Amino acid sequence: MSAEVYGQHEVRRARYAVGAVFAVHGAVTGSFATRVPWIQDHAGVSPGQLGLALAFPALGASVAMPLAGWVSHRFGARAALRGLIALWTLALVLPSVAPNLLTLCLALFVYGATAGMSDVAMNALGVEVENRLDRSIMSGLHGMWSVGALIGSAAGTLAAHLGADARLHHTLAAGVLTVVGVAAAGHVLDLRSASDEEPPPRFALPPRSALLIGAIGFCAVFAEGASLDWSAVYLRDRLEASAGLAAACTTGFTLTMAVARIAGDRVVDRYGAVRTVRASGVVAVGGGLLIVLAQHPAAAMAGFALMGLGIAVVVPLCFAAAGRSGSNPSLAIAGVATITYTSGLIAPSAIGLLAQATSLMVSFVLVTALSCGLVGFAGVLRGGDRVKIIRPDAAVPGPRT
Repeated sequence: MSAEVYGQHEVRRARYAVGAVFAVHGAVTGSFATRVPWIQDHAGVSPGQLGLALAFPALGASVAMPLAGWVSHRFGARAALRGLIALWTLALVLPSVAPNLLTLCLALFVYGATAGMSDVAMNALGVEVENRLDRSIMSGLHGMWSVGALIGSAAGTLAAHLGADARLHHTLAAGVLTVVGVAAAGHVLDLRSASDEEPPPRFALPPRSALLIGAIGFCAVFAEGASLDWSAVYLRDRLEASAGLAAACTTGFTLTMAVARIAGDRVVDRYGAVRTVRASGVVAVGGGLLIVLAQHPAAAMAGFALMGLGIAVVVPLCFAAAGRSGSNPSLAIAGVATITYTSGLIAPSAIGLLAQATSLMVSFVLVTALSCGLVGFAGVLRGGDRVKIIRPDAAVPGPRT
């Protein structure tokens, strides 16, 4: 185990550095999402083929995420994050240059693999910094991801409005984000394993604790994916709202999540992870009931806002609990991330299939029912409450990876 010691100033600097990496990660996602129509036209794929291709990021992430722990052990946490965030930002270019369905699927597989590995690495470092600061920061870090996604989306929307070629847009964005991401990653904690410590396996099943924690994350991410992709359609088709009002509902949901995550750490510090998630679940269920029972667009918009508020801090707390759930934090975080990525993948299509068989209202009854799981199973996040390990102004022990 490394003998390196970190003071409070260095740990606080590492917190801001990890936050910047989260923002960069989100900005890549936002930049990509806004140019999907251009990418579809360039590759010449049908809507059905595009749906198939868009399954490949989650597939790539699921395959690659268990590798993140081995990479961090082999190269050290700082070097691993610098390399992985650079691969992720540069992978932004690949989908826009794909000329057909096959190359688009391959590009999106690589895009997802690099996204997943960098996601695991930055969350593991976020948990480590949180432990050393002895206060909650994971919600704020995920809030920074949301802020980055909003910035990337805004830039992508402007580029699309100006008719810019996505290959040029993504090349410029990748260059800027790579520089920022690598520079920020250079200031995270340089955690290294002891020379005699056995490396983790390249591929391994996640521990049982990660599966239980991941189930909570599954419920939250399912509600998030359903709300992001279907809130505008819900208002337009069921409540006959205008296109502008329907779009504003989705934007409002995203902003609510971002604000709640940035402010969520204070709530977690005061009430703990379990009580916070239980209360959040109640809010999410209330939002779901309001959506289902709404007879006017304003009521449904309020429901989606409550849904965003209720699920915002759940995933950050899942990662925090996973990082403290066993002897291999990266493996546990990878397990939780795989489950949440899978939930985000299946949620939009599951809502669509159920809506086709029944109605959109029934689909959001399912979302509301899953939100009840946040209330009932919040106890598995008990590991998200920190154990005090430092004193004010005291030196912080060396790495524990």
